Amino acid sequence: MRDLGAGFQYLLKGQRWVARHGKQYGFGLIPGLITLVLYVAALVALATWGEDFVSWATPFADDWSSPWQGLFRGFLTVVLFALALLLSVLTFTAVTLLIGQPFYENLSEKVDRDVSPDGTAPESGLPLWRELWISARDSLRIVVRAALWAVLLFALGFVPVVGQTLIPVLGFFVTGFFLTEELTAVALQRRGVDLRARLTLLRSRKTLIWGFGTPLALAFVVPFVAVFLMPGAVAGATLMARELLGEETRDGEDESEESDEETVSDGLAS
Repeated sequence: MRDLGAGFQYLLKGQRWVARHGKQYGFGLIPGLITLVLYVAALVALATWGEDFVSWATPFADDWSSPWQGLFRGFLTVVLFALALLLSVLTFTAVTLLIGQPFYENLSEKVDRDVSPDGTAPESGLPLWRELWISARDSLRIVVRAALWAVLLFALGFVPVVGQTLIPVLGFFVTGFFLTEELTAVALQRRGVDLRARLTLLRSRKTLIWGFGTPLALAFVVPFVAVFLMPGAVAGATLMARELLGEETRDGEDESEESDEETVSDGLAS
């Protein structure tokens, strides 16, 4: 339970860090806004032409009598849109991180420098194209794993009582785990930690990961909210990655508060 609270604290610390660094927060919003525009455009297009697509994909129903043709195609249209919404929630973080790789890489490095005792940040030494390739490949693997879990949970959702109570809660915990993997990957990939090692590392502290990722998964159900939380989530994930690897971290927030107090004291003394 202690780790659960600690994970949530890292989420809050990340949001506080970007609140104190407005420039990094502003740049961190750009990838999320781009992704949001692309997803909204895709969903609007699906809502506009989804019925036509279903009609084209089901020519065998052309000769069906009313109302069965309309009911069948209407049901398929609703299912298609629901699946598109689910896919958008599952992939929003991965796509945003892929689009924003240079932005979030820079933000994560600044967090590392801010809290590192020696003021340095680990660097991968890889060219940008190589980092993008690794990020895209690993994100695809995570999305496939998340999709398999989604199918399993969807099937379990039909189990009486359990499917309507326990399964939705379990779904948010699973989503939170995969969200955290994507977010910590920004800092861990820069340290040369591959996907398999990252998953092993996260599983060793599952309660900590759930404390960070599950509240985020609840918030990310609304993509518009995800846009504004993403920079702070990357910052918080970087701080948490340092703990997972046992790296020494100085409390930059406390130091800045002490610095402010010293400045005020000096001003009063003068």
